Amino acid sequence: MHWIIGRIIMFIKLIIVIFLVLIITSLFTALFSLGKNKGTGNKTAKALTIRIGLSFLLFILLLLGFQFGIIGH
Repeated sequence: MHWIIGRIIMFIKLIIVIFLVLIITSLFTALFSLGKNKGTGNKTAKALTIRIGLSFLLFILLLLGFQFGIIGH
């Protein structure tokens, strides 16, 4: 039973890392788009909107993880 909990915790950590990588990728996409188009294109706004959505979703998942005792022992 203990190894199942360990696998769940590792899965949660993997999801958190994936979300962080996606957030950073979206942020750098917006940065390069801003530099390339001088802020005139929609790609910058779209990338920043995606970043905000991913950050919000990660925050909700972390709150739920703490609430249900999956993380934060």
